[in-house]
Amino acid sequence: MSCCFNPRVASLSLPPIPAVFAWGRSYDGAHGSLIDLSQAAPGHPPHDNLLRWLAEAAGSPEACGYGAIEGELSLRQAYCHHLQGVYGQAFGPEQIHITSGANQAFVCTVMALAGRGDKVALTNPFYFNHETTLSMLGIEVVPVQCDADDGFLPSISSVTAALQSGVKVLALVTPNNPTGAVYPKALLQQIFDLCQAHDAWLIVDETYRDFLDPAFGKPHDLFANASWPEGLIQIYSFSKSFAIPGHRLAAVTAGQDTIAQIVKVMDNVQICAPRAAQIALAKALPVLDGWRADNASEIARRTIAMQQAFNALPDWHLASMGAYFAFVRHPYGGKSSVEVAEHLAKRAGILTVPGGFFGTALDGYLRLAFANVDCNTIVTLPERLRTFEMKA
Repeated sequence: MSCCFNPRVASLSLPPIPAVFAWGRSYDGAHGSLIDLSQAAPGHPPHDNLLRWLAEAAGSPEACGYGAIEGELSLRQAYCHHLQGVYGQAFGPEQIHITSGANQAFVCTVMALAGRGDKVALTNPFYFNHETTLSMLGIEVVPVQCDADDGFLPSISSVTAALQSGVKVLALVTPNNPTGAVYPKALLQQIFDLCQAHDAWLIVDETYRDFLDPAFGKPHDLFANASWPEGLIQIYSFSKSFAIPGHRLAAVTAGQDTIAQIVKVMDNVQICAPRAAQIALAKALPVLDGWRADNASEIARRTIAMQQAFNALPDWHLASMGAYFAFVRHPYGGKSSVEVAEHLAKRAGILTVPGGFFGTALDGYLRLAFANVDCNTIVTLPERLRTFEMKA
């Protein structure tokens, strides 16, 4: 029997990270161990106490039953307290929804706001899972161009044009995946004001918020706007800061009416996020600030090491960097980013993600995620890349 797949799914490429890993399996080890700069995953284990709490919760009868769709009250309350410390505003648990990872948070949020035939604006470059989610839902993607000469920040003129086209939602990621760009507070406020003026929702994905430079202060002042519950939705992931990506846990912060709509979607997608991880994280969130700060400091040291590495590579250009990511322009203008990334993996043993996976006119770039490589490994990059250059 001949069956037809959903064309909105069948037309999509396979997930990119497994493809990059497949290239790496062809590397012969000639230049040393494989260096994985592809997947944005923490390179350290969870805190010992968190591991213990996870084990205890996983073995409890409580965690085996269904929980509240919007998440464990204990975790939502702990997260409200955490948010108040970050943004200086009060939040209630009715404004929080726990999901199984930030990708699920985005899926549930978008489904609550938009449907087939609607328009949603994404930056170019975009996080590829955001774009594929919209494509599968039959939602038109309207691009907001980012200026490579301005650290890949969104162009206000492009934001305005997208909003004037009738988009229902604009989704931003800051610190950005893939570029690492950190959006200034004033820029975010200007964009929110434009969204309000055009009756559009603003989604701000802050998965990598905890890796901002402490000198940056509050990530933004958007929650100080009295109207935020009617126009702003924030997404945050616990995976990176607590080194638990396998437990898939994230949070949506939104107005109570919005949460009620997300609950309807979540009930059909998963009913509730994994309870054991929620129970454990409710204990960890209030007490592991120091440990998380130490991990963020290590990422900052790796950022400096990446800067120094590319200072030694004049033919490569470090276009933008922040949090887990560096977005670099490669020196091979006649080759696509897929060709360059594949050759780097197979011949130099360096896994990167092609810039072309993140939008249009980005074939000159590669994304490097350096959270799971240490400074000593980053130091070896210039020699590897020079060797690759000689053989290219």
